[in-house]
Amino acid sequence: MADTDPAPALSSSPPKKLAPTPHATALDRHPTAVALRRRSPKTPVSLTLDDVRRIALEAGADDVGAVSLAHPDLAEEVPHVRAALPTARTLVSIVLRTHADDIRSPARSVSNQEFHRTGHEVDEVAHRVALALAARGHRTINPSMAFPMEMDAFPGRTWVVSQKKVAVAAQLGRMGIHRSVIHPRFGSFILLGTVVTEAEIAGEMPPLDFDPCVSCKLCVAACPVGAIEPDGTFRFSACYDHNYREFMTGFTDFIEEVADSKSREDFRSRVTPSESASMWQSLAYQPNYKAAYCIAVCPAGEDVMGPFLADRRAFVADVMKPLTEKVETVYAVAGSDAAAHVQKRFPNKRLKVISSSLAPANIESLFRSLPLTFQRGPAKGWRGTFHFDLAVRGPEGASEKHTLRATVRIDDGTLEVEDGLVGMPDVTVRCSGDLWLDIVAKRRSPVWAVVRRKLKIVGERSLLDRFAACFPR
Repeated sequence: MADTDPAPALSSSPPKKLAPTPHATALDRHPTAVALRRRSPKTPVSLTLDDVRRIALEAGADDVGAVSLAHPDLAEEVPHVRAALPTARTLVSIVLRTHADDIRSPARSVSNQEFHRTGHEVDEVAHRVALALAARGHRTINPSMAFPMEMDAFPGRTWVVSQKKVAVAAQLGRMGIHRSVIHPRFGSFILLGTVVTEAEIAGEMPPLDFDPCVSCKLCVAACPVGAIEPDGTFRFSACYDHNYREFMTGFTDFIEEVADSKSREDFRSRVTPSESASMWQSLAYQPNYKAAYCIAVCPAGEDVMGPFLADRRAFVADVMKPLTEKVETVYAVAGSDAAAHVQKRFPNKRLKVISSSLAPANIESLFRSLPLTFQRGPAKGWRGTFHFDLAVRGPEGASEKHTLRATVRIDDGTLEVEDGLVGMPDVTVRCSGDLWLDIVAKRRSPVWAVVRRKLKIVGERSLLDRFAACFPR
């Protein structure tokens, strides 16, 4: 099941015997060393899938699966997992169900309390599983279900392992168009944990041979920012900017409002008392989600589908309408598809314009993030090919430079980003990567940069205004 190749030998010649040093001799005489040498070495206990499932279910999991780290769908996870546990071979996916009625409540305190309560339980169950596997002689860790994460890497990848990818690879569910895992029995009302272990586990999970999603599209209708489109396209930035308003970059935007305010009156004109209190509550009692309505209205799953099958109209009236008709503040970036969606679809909700939560850390991450921040609305009805030829500095203190070359194509609401300069461009941009990052962040004026000959633009310059409108900040 797993890659079990040993580390390559450093030398083929037999090891040389080293003369004992005073320190080594003292260690040899230490009571702990003497006691350990008298014991028989422990042999790790072999494990089967049934063994691991029994351990996890006894620890409190509602369902569990295991998958080799060598699974082709987990290739992106390997370097991150092995950075946390170099000997990792297997991932144990743990499922705990949440209480559906709590998640469906329009009272966000009720829903968020259920997310946090079950999240803590996931971490505790994963910890018990990790200890049980370690007691059987296998190195094992249990990364956090949510927070804390590796924030030194922010705003890049901060999580050790992608719980959703692992659960799907372990045949515990399928990814729905709302981008959450749907379990065949519990539906969307689950939280996930992962235990990473060096153990090889004999046996494989039976394949899940159907998609639990019923294609009802209620998640499309319920999302206050239109993050899920009917064709399955996901507006990542719309979800991130609103639902995660009181996490990470949303908190940064709040602090910048504090810093930019000239007085208490100015601050109160920017941030309402309820918003300040909500941010305080998130800091004091854990961050709170602003929506998660896509999960709340999902009828998929054997244990939760009954009311939807019995009376779909009643289900919509009882479950979805209290959420869609709720008067609340919705956060979106000016000029974004999300802002347009709120104004068109939910006039009863209050639109609050904010800065984008997805600020890139460097020029490389800027281009990686383009698909996440792209807005289809401003990209409709025109096309353009853009070449970027940018000089990039090496690591801090290094003198060497390299060139980042990328091609971005926009074609009637679609986006394509490629490495290198591909095809015939309508516009070519040449400057330093730092300067372009400053222009995108509106710290520098492109007119100033052109006049100073720090920025060269070849082609139809008016297309750059259209390009910028597709990535509002």
